[in-house]
Amino acid sequence: MEQGTIKTVDAVIPVYRPGKSFEELLKRLSQQEYPLRRVIIMNTEEQYWNTEYETAFLAAGEGKGPKLQVHHLSKAEFDHGATRDRGIRLSDADVCICMTHDAVPGDARLVGNLVKALEAGEDIAAAYARQLPFEDCSVIETYTRSFNYPETSRIKSMADLKELGIKTYFCSNVCAAYRTDIYRKLGGFIKKTIFNEDMIYAAGAMKQGYRIAYAADAVVFHSHNYTALEQLRRNFDLAVSQADHPEVFAGISSEGEGIRLVKKTAAFLIRQGKWYLIPRLVLHSGFKYAGYFLGKRYRRLPKKLVSGLTMNKAYWEKQDRCESWDR
Repeated sequence: MEQGTIKTVDAVIPVYRPGKSFEELLKRLSQQEYPLRRVIIMNTEEQYWNTEYETAFLAAGEGKGPKLQVHHLSKAEFDHGATRDRGIRLSDADVCICMTHDAVPGDARLVGNLVKALEAGEDIAAAYARQLPFEDCSVIETYTRSFNYPETSRIKSMADLKELGIKTYFCSNVCAAYRTDIYRKLGGFIKKTIFNEDMIYAAGAMKQGYRIAYAADAVVFHSHNYTALEQLRRNFDLAVSQADHPEVFAGISSEGEGIRLVKKTAAFLIRQGKWYLIPRLVLHSGFKYAGYFLGKRYRRLPKKLVSGLTMNKAYWEKQDRCESWDR
């Protein structure tokens, strides 16, 4: 594959007690057509790191693949924004690809297609991949993936805000590539956030005149079969991040997009003859909305309730964010 203005690419992956898919992730990264130079692992808690990952990674690349660098940190040190920022700043590559440890490259062209998307314009700050579900993914979640990650690529700017609303700023660090010169110029990811560091960065970049690319031909497998309670907690944290960053999210409603997803999913289930899953859809959607509603108002909630609602208890434990709360 011919390389253009982008010459070097590193990957940054925060890791915490990874599952079986992690070894496959490393294997496929070592075999990309557009070669990575380094894979930088930001591992939370050294006791959970298995050195066999390093041996398997070296073997998969037959000694010719990218170098694997492992940096350990404590759970108290981890932050979705700060940890990824630290990893990127350990790199001097032209591009850094952020991934999660449970995302698996769909093929050997993932890196190359992300680079191609970035090279479509000098003002493209980031490009994110399409997420396809794993085979064990539920019917409802499978449709959600197709709703959020369509087959057609697109480059987004502030001009799309009226049409796309909150999705204008959408960018996912499950797999997203960043031009490091622009990243450093903009100050990188926010250093303290419970969630959404990718969207916050994308919004800031767009407001500075940059664009964000969605590369539908860059594919990763990634999905979860969350319970209704897990959906509530995830959406609680999502809403907390929005409440904490009115400079990004104020005046842009997310509820309308959620309602549209529910309606389209219900129609899909009926077309597929799976109407009996609609009660499950309604239940999960209700829990999502409840989590979102409470998260937007987290400052009014007792500390114990917040601790029960969040997916990220460590975030609250390491920060004194509770002084002004109504106990």
